[in-house]
Amino acid sequence: MTGLEPATAAVRSLSVAGRTVAAAESLTGGLVCAALTSVPGASAVVRGGVVVYATDLKTALAGVEPAVLDREGPVSAEVARAMADGVRHRLGADVGVATTGVAGPEPQDGHRPGTVHVALASPEGVVLRSCADADRLTGDRDAVRRRTVEIAIGLLATAAAGNSG
Repeated sequence: MTGLEPATAAVRSLSVAGRTVAAAESLTGGLVCAALTSVPGASAVVRGGVVVYATDLKTALAGVEPAVLDREGPVSAEVARAMADGVRHRLGADVGVATTGVAGPEPQDGHRPGTVHVALASPEGVVLRSCADADRLTGDRDAVRRRTVEIAIGLLATAAAGNSG
């Protein structure tokens, strides 16, 4: 897969592995699904996605338990994990990917802009990438959202390639 764009690599790896994907997106507002579906042949692997920008929709559409949201808040690693696993089950996919965080320019719920949590759930478990505190993403709102999509697609491409052979 060397040299391929990350979304192309992810779609191809999922296809080779015979796996499907679904996305639950808060911070990225559908950009992960847009990146995946821009690849020819994506219809064979992309089941769908939900944009759960509003906190209540994280429960209603992505299956996050209200107690998790009450305890952790919408911008947390645990909520990203729950979103990824929930969308995987609700949309009947092999893999679920989720994004949550603060793009800015203002803080949200006590989290600074650039605080991001991306999770990928599969039957093998959950992989999480958190960018918070000193490791938070930098740049303006668009840069944070673009970098979050790159992280999500990268996790997906790596996980799919690891399960394709």
